[in-house]
Amino acid sequence: MEPIKSLIRNIADEQGIRQDRERMAEKLLSANPRIQRFVQQNPQIARTVWLKNVSELYQFAEEWSHCDRCPGLDKCPNMMQGYRPGLMNDKDRPVLAFSPCPLFQERAARQRQSQLIRSYYVPKDILRATFETIDKLEPGRQQALKAAGDFVKAYLENGEAVKGLYVCGQFGIGKTYLMGAIMNRLAERRSIASLIVYTPDFFREIKGAIQDNSVDRKLDVLKKTPVLILDDIGAETITPWIRDEVLGSVLQYRMMEHLPTLYTSNFNYDELEDHFSYSQKSGVENVKARRLMERIRHFTTLVRMEGANRR
Repeated sequence: MEPIKSLIRNIADEQGIRQDRERMAEKLLSANPRIQRFVQQNPQIARTVWLKNVSELYQFAEEWSHCDRCPGLDKCPNMMQGYRPGLMNDKDRPVLAFSPCPLFQERAARQRQSQLIRSYYVPKDILRATFETIDKLEPGRQQALKAAGDFVKAYLENGEAVKGLYVCGQFGIGKTYLMGAIMNRLAERRSIASLIVYTPDFFREIKGAIQDNSVDRKLDVLKKTPVLILDDIGAETITPWIRDEVLGSVLQYRMMEHLPTLYTSNFNYDELEDHFSYSQKSGVENVKARRLMERIRHFTTLVRMEGANRR
């Protein structure tokens, strides 16, 4: 007798579950506009199939209700955070497919952009600079802003074969910040990688790299990055080796490969040439300084920037 009672109980439970599934399916099919559209687009899917896949329909409706009241990416309650569901017809059976939501895509784009922008010894706030956050009304900046915009436009249109920029001016007027804006715009518009280097500290690192034989590897990074920015050039302590074997080697490679190099400096061209011509060990070497400056003068546009010291 007991097995018969158990069988009856199981049948009743199954009937109850089936009725619940049918009620849920009817509610979802009749009340959810997204599911209704999918049903209309796929009339060949049988009713029995809908009933068998009611759990997928429920998850679809539930997760879209979260998306419609989005609490933000960090608080996303969906099973796959940052993803929203879709319905697909797989051999006349509704199945769930997931795709990243706009917020997730935006965060991923920002992360990809930040990976394109690298720096050596440059403050992190420079890497967040944009043209929108630059004070455009301050006198003395308009020429530099226009030159920066022209460079970005030319690079995006013509690729690598464009002149770089040589932005000179006094301390603290925003030359480095302007370079950060250029980097971000290039990464944003065309996923172009760039590197900004605070020159004095990098040259000190290169001297130390002699001991572990990593000089060539470090210089290769500067040589081959699509857009290189040498920040505060002229502030370094010059030696014949730094001038000829390090900086000269990098600029020669980039000149041959048509890779643009941008600079910021407190010196104009002539003052920088004077700086390169003298070292404590070798005295005055005008010819070598002039040779190096040829790789800067002819492959950059000189821009003078003015403004108040913001440091």
